[in-house]
Amino acid sequence: MSDEKNEEMLHEAASDFEFLQEKIKERPINKKKLLKRTIITASMAVLFGLLACLSFLLLEPVLNNWLYPEEEPEIVTFPQEKNEMRPEDMLTEGTTTGQEETEAYDETKENTSSKEQETSSAQMTEMVSENSSESAETAETEPKSSEPPKPEESAAGMETASVESEPLEPYQMQYEELYKVYREIASSMVTVTAVHADVDWFNNTDQSEGTTAGVIIANNNRELLILSRKSSLDNAQAIRVSFCDGVEADAVIKQYDENTDLAVLAVDLKYIASDTLSAVTVATLGSSIISGITGTPVIAVGNLFGYKDTVCYGMITSKNNVVTMADSEYKLMTTDIYAGTNPSGILVDMNREVIGIIDNSHNHEDTKNLLSAVGITELKGLITKLSNGEDIPYLGIYVQDISEQTGRELNILPGVYIVDIDMDSPAMLKGIQKGDILVRAGTQQINSAADYMNVLRNVHVENSIDIVVRRASVNAYEEMHFMIQPVRQNEG
Repeated sequence: MSDEKNEEMLHEAASDFEFLQEKIKERPINKKKLLKRTIITASMAVLFGLLACLSFLLLEPVLNNWLYPEEEPEIVTFPQEKNEMRPEDMLTEGTTTGQEETEAYDETKENTSSKEQETSSAQMTEMVSENSSESAETAETEPKSSEPPKPEESAAGMETASVESEPLEPYQMQYEELYKVYREIASSMVTVTAVHADVDWFNNTDQSEGTTAGVIIANNNRELLILSRKSSLDNAQAIRVSFCDGVEADAVIKQYDENTDLAVLAVDLKYIASDTLSAVTVATLGSSIISGITGTPVIAVGNLFGYKDTVCYGMITSKNNVVTMADSEYKLMTTDIYAGTNPSGILVDMNREVIGIIDNSHNHEDTKNLLSAVGITELKGLITKLSNGEDIPYLGIYVQDISEQTGRELNILPGVYIVDIDMDSPAMLKGIQKGDILVRAGTQQINSAADYMNVLRNVHVENSIDIVVRRASVNAYEEMHFMIQPVRQNEG
């Protein structure tokens, strides 16, 4: 009975806890809900990543400038010359280095001369004493001769002695001085390489390189500025600059001028080693309007025969050739230096100053291989604008100076003669015509092409300029006003 009773009790106890023996089923996975959450999570991750990248791009320059402040680039200026200088004036403005070298050379020359004189005196005294003793001995053994030497023999002996004693030092010294100038200016020269990528018929990429010469003209505390030829850099995928120590750096075009084919390249100072910066020098821009510059020696440095780092010596044969371009006029200097087909580089005088930028594109057929250069004086204003990255204003007017005699005879002074107008240029669209006399630009009276160039270079492309011309009518010249807004030269 007890066993039955125990079984009943156990059965009752089991029935009381039956609910605890129920099996809990796993909840089925909601695939749609899981996919939705996954997509939302991934989208949020992408969104936050984009926001982080955008924030970094916006804040990185600010933080970089705050943590590592950079100096603002200095404004580059090249003083313009208005009056023609005399050679003696240029000599007074020469560098102290040249003066010191000259003084040192004179002192050395004096010391050398005195030593040579002392040596010569000693040698002469010795020779005289020897000759005297020999003469005495000869007089004792040989009879005296009363016949004087023949004039022909004396002249021949004197001529031979003078030829043998003619020194070569002056020629050596001249070339040594020229070489010294070249070595100093060579540290300002660079080789500019333009890398072009071409695709052939089989879709293969072929790289080609073209080189031209460049000269360092300024350091604005942020960039090293280099003057070079723009046409050699057209369609270049990359531009490399090689300095005098062989180190290369990437460069970009800061600004360029279509008329003169000049471009200013910029190399960031951050990418130039300190050793290279200490090795290079900034060239000094001199003067090309010296009255006595014709016939003076010059040094041509650059890419003269298709090879880099070439140098030639010569002299200026002419400086009065005029090259007329749109809104500009430049003086062209010619030399007796033979050059290749398409030379590039600079002309340097004996004061170690740049006086011209080599450009043979304006040569006549009979002088195509004689080196020519555009005078640096007329280019200084343009180089200043290019160095500061400023736009070059363009009107499309070709002007020519009027001689004083012609001006008086035709009663058209002051002014310059408009010889041509570019088609569809701002000047032509406003009504200016070929044959007009340009007398005023803005508030400036125009007496020469140089006056017009100086006024236009100070005009911004956003501002209009009042151009006043005189146009021939039936009985007289009629004054006419035109408000013209220049455009960027590259757009014109």
